[in-house]
Amino acid sequence: MPRTTRQELARTGQVSLDSEFFSPIPQGYQKGKTKYCFVVGTVMSGLGKGIFSSCLAKLLQDKGLKVAPIKLEGYLNIDSGTLNPYRHGEVFVLDDGMECDMDLGTYERMLDQDLSKANFATSGQIFSSVLHKERHGEYLGRDVQMIPHVTGEVKLRLRQLALDSNTDVVFVEIGGTVGDLENAYFIEAIRQMAYEEGPGSSCFVALTYIIEPPTLGEQKSKAAQLGIRQLMELGVQPDIIACRATHPVDEKARQKISMYSNVPMERVVSLPDSASIYMIPAMLREAGLDFEVIRLLHIEDRIDLGYERRAWGRWCDFTDRIGAATHTVTIAICGKYTAVRDSYASLIHALEHAGIWLGCNVKIEWVETSTITDKNLPSRLQAADGLIVPGGFGTRGAEGKIAALRFARTQGLPCLGICFGFQMAVVEFARNVCGLAGANSTEIDPNCQDPLIDLLPQQGQIDRLGGTMRLGGKDIELKANTMAWELFGRASSVRMRFRHRYEVHPRYIQVLEDNGLVFSGKAPGEQIMQILELPDHPFFMATQAHPCLTSRPMRPNPMFVGLVAAAMQRRYPDQGLPDPVTATQQLQKLWQVPAIR
Repeated sequence: MPRTTRQELARTGQVSLDSEFFSPIPQGYQKGKTKYCFVVGTVMSGLGKGIFSSCLAKLLQDKGLKVAPIKLEGYLNIDSGTLNPYRHGEVFVLDDGMECDMDLGTYERMLDQDLSKANFATSGQIFSSVLHKERHGEYLGRDVQMIPHVTGEVKLRLRQLALDSNTDVVFVEIGGTVGDLENAYFIEAIRQMAYEEGPGSSCFVALTYIIEPPTLGEQKSKAAQLGIRQLMELGVQPDIIACRATHPVDEKARQKISMYSNVPMERVVSLPDSASIYMIPAMLREAGLDFEVIRLLHIEDRIDLGYERRAWGRWCDFTDRIGAATHTVTIAICGKYTAVRDSYASLIHALEHAGIWLGCNVKIEWVETSTITDKNLPSRLQAADGLIVPGGFGTRGAEGKIAALRFARTQGLPCLGICFGFQMAVVEFARNVCGLAGANSTEIDPNCQDPLIDLLPQQGQIDRLGGTMRLGGKDIELKANTMAWELFGRASSVRMRFRHRYEVHPRYIQVLEDNGLVFSGKAPGEQIMQILELPDHPFFMATQAHPCLTSRPMRPNPMFVGLVAAAMQRRYPDQGLPDPVTATQQLQKLWQVPAIR
C-alpha cells in the first residue's frame, strides 16, 4: 500500500500504527456535536428497553432536538428475516427493505419517522464488515481482535449514524441483557465511546426489574442490584436506573438501588406496567427524566420550549382519547402464530391507533387457523365484528385461513387480508366463486391444477432465504372510484411496505375480475396485483402489502380505520355511525393540521 494512503488511514483512525488507540472516525465527524444515550438491560430481557428508549427519545424530540435511534443485536444473523416469530416476535420491515427487530417498529411509531438499515446492527453485520476489511488489507498487517477492531467497528457505526443523520442525540439500545456473552463487546464499545467522546458526551441508562414474589407480598431489589453490579464491573457507571415492575416501585427499593449503584435517588425512577405504551412518555416526563438527560449531556442551550409546548399539546390531544372509548368491537385475528402475541405486534398497534381515533375499544379474539374448519368456524367467530387474516409462510394453517375468508365473504363480516391473507383471499374466491376447484398457491401445492398464486418471476432462481424477497417500500397505483382510492384520499398512488415472494398469476386476473373481484391497487407499470376488494360487501379488502408497518399513533393506516369503522357499524347498526370512507375522511381532516414548527 502506498505510504500516503497508509498515513491517511492512520490519521483518520482506520488503522493503528504506533498506538494501541483504535477509534475509526468518519470524515467530517465532529466530537461533541452529537451526544449519546446508551440504554442497556439487566435481570432479564423483554422489559421494554425499546419502548423506554423510544419514549425518552420522543421527549427530547418534542423539545426541538433531532434524535436518531439504533438497535444493537447480539445474534449472528445478518438481519431478522429468517427468524421464527415464535422466537423473536414479528419481523419488522423498513422502507429500504431491511428486515429487522420489532423494536424498530416501536421507534418508528413513537418518533413518527422512517428509519433505515443504518438504525439496526447485528453481530453478524459487525463481524462481516470486520472480516471484509481484513481480507482487503485495511488493518495493515495487524492481528484482528475483538478489542480494538470489533469494538472499533461498533463505534464507527454509531459515529457514522450521528454524522449522516446530523442529529443531536443518538439513542443506542443494546438487545438482551448485560450478562449475555454476545453483548460483552457491545458494552466494551460503548464504554470506550464515552471515554473517547469526553465528559458530558454520553448518558448511560440501565433498565432493570424489581421482583414481587406473591408469597412475600413485598418488592425485592437484590436481582436488580446484582445486574447493576455486573454492568459496573464492566466499567460502565449508570447515570439513570429505570425500575420496571408490575406495580409502582416503593421508595425503600429505590433507596437500596441508589445506595448500591451511586445513582442519585431522583435518577432512580419507577416504571410500572402501563395499559398503553403511549402513556409512558408522560410517565417519564413526570419523573423529570427528560431534563435529567439534557443536563447530563449539557444541551440545555439546544432545546426549544415553545416548540415543546406545541408538540406536547398535540400529543396530549391524542393520549386524552385513550380510555375514553364510547364503543367496543371485537376483531378476530386468524393466524398461525397466535400463541406469541409479539408475532403480530404491528397489527395490534395499528388496531389500537384506529380504535383510539374512532373512540372505540378494540378487543382482539385470537384464532389459531391450524385448528379451524368450515364446521367449527361459525362458533369461533360468533363474537367477532371484524376479521383480519395476517401474513405467514408455509402450508400450516392455510386451509383455515381460506375457511375464515370464505366465512367473512359470505356472511358480510368486515375483513382485511394482509400479505398471505391477500393470496388466500384470491384462492378462496377462485375456488368458490369462479369455479376453479383446483386453485391454490404453488407455495402450498407446487403441482396444483390452477396456480392462482405463483412465484414472482425474479424469485425463480433464488437458492437462499435471507434478504431475497420483494422487500421494503413500494408505490401502489390506485384505481379510481374504488374503496382503496376513497380510503387513501382519492390519491393516484400510495406507498406501503412489502415482504413476499408470491403473487397473483397474471393469466388468472381476467377471470377473477369477470366474476366480480376488483383489483384496486397494482404495481405501477406491472401486472403485480397489490390490493383487492369486493364492491358489494360492507368491507372486504386485502393487500399484498403490510399496512400495519406504516400505521402511526397520529396517523393510523386508512385500511385499519376502515375495518374498525365497518366493525362498529356492524356492532351498532342503529346508531348512525359513519361508514369506512366517511370515518376515514373525517379523521384525515383532524390529522391535516399545520406543521408544529
